Amino acid sequence: MKGHNFSSKREAIFKTIASTKAHPSARWVYDRLKDEIPDLSLGTVYRNIALFKEQGKVVSVASVDGEERIDADVSDHAHFICEKCSGVFDLHQSELSPLEKELFKSGFEINRKNVVFYGICSKCSKN
Repeated sequence: MKGHNFSSKREAIFKTIASTKAHPSARWVYDRLKDEIPDLSLGTVYRNIALFKEQGKVVSVASVDGEERIDADVSDHAHFICEKCSGVFDLHQSELSPLEKELFKSGFEINRKNVVFYGICSKCSKN
């Protein structure tokens, strides 16, 4: 629908990101919204994702197939990226890893982390 103002575009972009576990790219978000918001540009999606990252509303997971993939789940968790299907999966753990325990014991202070595992997901390993 023509005439979406900047804040309604921003809201639609964030809702699209937050509504999926697909860890979308900017292109994925744009493709989902372009019919609903015909005057939306890919540049607007990129700028808003940059703003969301700055505000702590989303995190960058990794570059997959040349596109940055993002996550609106900003809780402390790791990711697994399938090198066959390019799927990005959340990995939640409740305890500190042995490496994190060692860092704390050695006096390091961890402010944030980004742990990403790469391999073949269970679905692709069966094919």
